[in-house]
Amino acid sequence: QVQLVESGGGLVQPGGSLRLSCEVSGSGFSVNNMAWYRQAPGKQRELVASITSGGTTNYAGSVKGRFTISRDNAKNMVYLRMNTLKPDDTAVYLCYAVLRTYGSSSLTMRWGQGTQVTVSS
Repeated sequence: QVQLVESGGGLVQPGGSLRLSCEVSGSGFSVNNMAWYRQAPGKQRELVASITSGGTTNYAGSVKGRFTISRDNAKNMVYLRMNTLKPDDTAVYLCYAVLRTYGSSSLTMRWGQGTQVTVSS
């Protein structure tokens, strides 16, 4: 069974940093694109950053220059380093992965359960 498990969220003061991690566990698949989304109360879920299996990255304008997405393909993990955090970054951060089953051309999308990030003094 495929699971995405995030860790690393918490409470941080404005200007602080956090590093989120997400592990894709299970077998019988390869991981294509991975991404971090976030959802704040009363707001729509938004893409924060994405990364392809080859390492090409994309960022939302609001986090460009402050956040860095990276991945470890050998471990099926994706990370989000968040610097210079602002109160507006407060949200539940969710890991997202596109999986390809071995021996098949079909793609499956999976979400993690989310980890809370709160930026407050």
